[in-house]
This record gives sequence, C-alpha cells and structure tokens, in this order.
Amino acid sequence: MSLSRKQFDILVLLEDKAGAVSQREIATETNMSVGSVNKIMGELSELGYVAGGRITDGGREALEPYRVKRAIFIAAGFGSRLVPITLNTPKPLVRVKGRRIIDSLLDAVVAAGIEEIYIVRGYLAEQFDQLLHKYPMIRFLENPVYNETNNISSVYVARHLLAGSYIFEADLFVYNPKIITKYQYHTNYLAVPCEKTDDWCLITDANGVVKKLQIGGVGCHHLYGISYWTEEDGKRLAGHIENVYKNVPGGKERYWDQVPCETYLSEYKIQVRPCTFGDIIEIDTFNELKKIDSNYAM
Repeated sequence: MSLSRKQFDILVLLEDKAGAVSQREIATETNMSVGSVNKIMGELSELGYVAGGRITDGGREALEPYRVKRAIFIAAGFGSRLVPITLNTPKPLVRVKGRRIIDSLLDAVVAAGIEEIYIVRGYLAEQFDQLLHKYPMIRFLENPVYNETNNISSVYVARHLLAGSYIFEADLFVYNPKIITKYQYHTNYLAVPCEKTDDWCLITDANGVVKKLQIGGVGCHHLYGISYWTEEDGKRLAGHIENVYKNVPGGKERYWDQVPCETYLSEYKIQVRPCTFGDIIEIDTFNELKKIDSNYAM
C-alpha cells in the first residue's frame, strides 16, 4: 500500500535515527503537531511499520518504493562564464578551496546510499576519468553535440534513465549534503523561497506546486538545478524530452527544464522542495569564484 505524506515523513525520520525517537522529537523535526504525530504513529504501529519508537523491517520495506534509484549529472557544457579557468578544466572539476565542485554533490549522493551514478560529459570529456579513482561506480554517457545544442541534449542522452532519479546540474557546490536524501515522495525541484530574484525562479500555488518557470520574479522560489523525478514522471519526461528535442522547432536550443516546466507543465504536478541559500551555491562567474576562494584572486 502507498504511504500518506505524513506517514512517509515520519518513517524517513525514524529510518535515519539509530535509536528510539520520542513523539515530541518527531513533532519538532517534521513540523507536525504532537497530536498529529500521535495519530500517525498509531496508524504506523497498526500496520507493523513502527514499534517502540523505532522503524521495523516492515517500515523499511514500505519505504522501498520511494527509494531514489540513481543520480544523473549534467556535466557536458563548456562553462564559458568561468573563463579563464575553464579553458583547460571542465567547470564541474574546478576546485573550490581544494575540492572539486562535483565532489560536493557526489559525496552527498554516496552518503545517501545512491549507488547508481551517471555523468553526461562532453567538453574535455576524458578529464572526468579522474573521478573514477574516488568514485569507481560512476558510469559515463557521452554527449557528442554538447557544443551545438543547449543542455536538453544531455538529458536526451540520459532519457532512458530518468525514472526514479535525481537530475543534477554538475556545477553546484553543496554545503549541506543532507539536502540529498535516499527517499523522495514526489517529483520536485530544490529551490529557495525569496522575496525577489533576477535569476531563474519558480512561481507556485499555495500548495507549493509549480505553475510557472521564469527569469526574475517577486515572491517566488529561486531555482537550483537539482530535481527528482518519480518512476511515473521520469518515464513521461523521457518521452517529452525526446519529442521536443527531435520534433519541436528550436527544441535543441532549449534548457531541458523548460520541457516539464513550460511545454508540458499541465501534465505534471511538480513540487518545490525548499532549501536555503546556505545549503548550496552556484558559481557562475570567475569573479564569484575569486570571492569564494582567494587562491584564484592571486
């Protein structure tokens, strides 16, 4: 049977804890009332999913349909705004304070227990082989047209793998690895609620469902390139990406996010998963890199 969202949230919390958890602690960490926690814990107990404040083997089995299957990294681009550093190094492999940008994401994925990892590469593709020393489970997908199209071509290359998967822009530096979790309940984008942004953002309804993707907005969610796609939505997305890429005029020049968030928005119920500006950063320009890492300012 499928879990309700509150049942899911409590089971995920219990699965993450080593010992028994009090209902008051559950209420604090899930932002539920103690009364709601008491009711849901009763439901989970009757189902055999919890006992004595701990998750049971039955509870872990109930979470399995929500386990993230794989992580797909979009890493084929040139990174022109980070010139001159990207003239010889792909942007995801640029080091920030001694650590490769993509390592911050890969470490979070590995910590979440996601073992199936794909990287779509293009520009200076052979340099990504260095990752295999630390992450031997990585599999590479080649994008031979990365310099002729927008990033939709990279997702097109990986389209048969989208179901039950995270999709990452590989140039994000993660400060809080806990934003990458092993279980996900619904299709979503990580985004920061903000009063105003000049960057890509999502407009949502009162329930946090995406209603529009745009550049710049007020009372919106600042978009980051980390999303999760359920089994059903990932299969649907594969077909939509293929259709836009192959058949829609100008389709090869689109950002891949425009396919589900604009062209086929009515066919999805995409949620926003809130995070903060302290959790993650996108380093867009060389000047921004110099501000973060003083070694580049020398």
